[in-house]
Amino acid sequence: MRVLVLGGGGREHALCWAFAASPSVSSVHCAPGNAGIEKTTTVHPVDISDPGTVLELAGTLSPDLVVIGPEAPLVAGAADVLRDRGFDVLGPGKEGAMLEGSKAFAKNFMSRHGVPTAGFDICENLEQAEKALLKRKPPYVVKADGLAAGKGAFVIDSFMEAMETCAGLLVKMFLGRSGKRVVIEDHLPGEELTVLVLTDGVSFRILPTSQDHKRAFDADKGPNTGGMGAYSPVPWADKPFMDRVIKKVIEPTVAGLKKDSIPFRGVLYLGLMVDPTGGVKVLEYNVRMGDPETQVVLPSFGGDLALLAGSCARGSLGNTPCPEPSRTAVGVVLASGGYPGPYERGFPLSGLDQAEMEDGTFIFHSGTARDGSGRLVTSGGRVLTVVGTGEDIQAARSGAYRAVERIRFEGVRFRSDIALKGGRSPWKDRLQE
Repeated sequence: MRVLVLGGGGREHALCWAFAASPSVSSVHCAPGNAGIEKTTTVHPVDISDPGTVLELAGTLSPDLVVIGPEAPLVAGAADVLRDRGFDVLGPGKEGAMLEGSKAFAKNFMSRHGVPTAGFDICENLEQAEKALLKRKPPYVVKADGLAAGKGAFVIDSFMEAMETCAGLLVKMFLGRSGKRVVIEDHLPGEELTVLVLTDGVSFRILPTSQDHKRAFDADKGPNTGGMGAYSPVPWADKPFMDRVIKKVIEPTVAGLKKDSIPFRGVLYLGLMVDPTGGVKVLEYNVRMGDPETQVVLPSFGGDLALLAGSCARGSLGNTPCPEPSRTAVGVVLASGGYPGPYERGFPLSGLDQAEMEDGTFIFHSGTARDGSGRLVTSGGRVLTVVGTGEDIQAARSGAYRAVERIRFEGVRFRSDIALKGGRSPWKDRLQE
């Protein structure tokens, strides 16, 4: 099997790594890739936002499977264009991608099909936003309707700040067209959980669970980011709990897609909130694998990703089993100083070879490049995800942080508390009743 992965971040590096490890894969290509991916995978530095360029590359490579990593090409309809030319694609078409491309679309979908979620109002102007906020008590949850690279959700303690945020989105448009509508939701207390589901629109398979750490600083302080680390699997998300997730969330979602005549062959990312009674509500849908969740889910996954992804893309997922996780993985993101705000690029990296000598350690590149002298330098806000693996969270976490300490670049910043809770949910006793 020849596989083409579209994207150039840590998620795509992990995907390329997993596909390269599959005995059913003969070659892996990635476009545009990055400086880490190019070490083991053939990269093609092309603009994947241009459907014509993607089609030309696919026509040249003749891949048996195309995997679309980022959300933007999916929302733009890249999967439709490729399928129309006869390629098997892991990723939904433009209509299915609206589950991530529009928060309003997703909330209406959940409401229509009985998928549990927070109460909400969809607002197109400040007057509507004010009415929606006045119905609620703090903290207030305000979300931009469109894509915002993981930075379009705001949890705000004061009414005035919430109104200022709505004004920034709706009037000043600091997130552009993504904020032309906002969704104002009820705040949900509890523990967040990520569940990645492969579905061909009929059958589904669940990958190992994970927990992301979205805030910039230790103890969940600071602004939201694209993710500063994650671990997988989550110990308290056991079989009885996951059976409830299947019944209340996954099955109604897949059935809803079918009822609405929305074809879907790809990944459903379920961002869940688990409340103090063990109840589950959907915070968000994404239509691709998460970053940095992918970097820990795939190392903990014990199966052949290529077989699962290929059968999903062909619509025959029901014939392919999905094994249980084989080990635990903890991933720590190394970020540029200033991220998620303004940051500088072009700083040389060192210590990666020594870090990778740690047993069971993997380093996935997100924001790296080669400068004119061929040196490995930083090129993004999130630079690397350093992953440790082991029999349990403590072992995996120790390995990850030992490797982190070996890596150097100017301004490097990381959270020191990734997976520190060790997967112990404050609701564990109730969840297992």
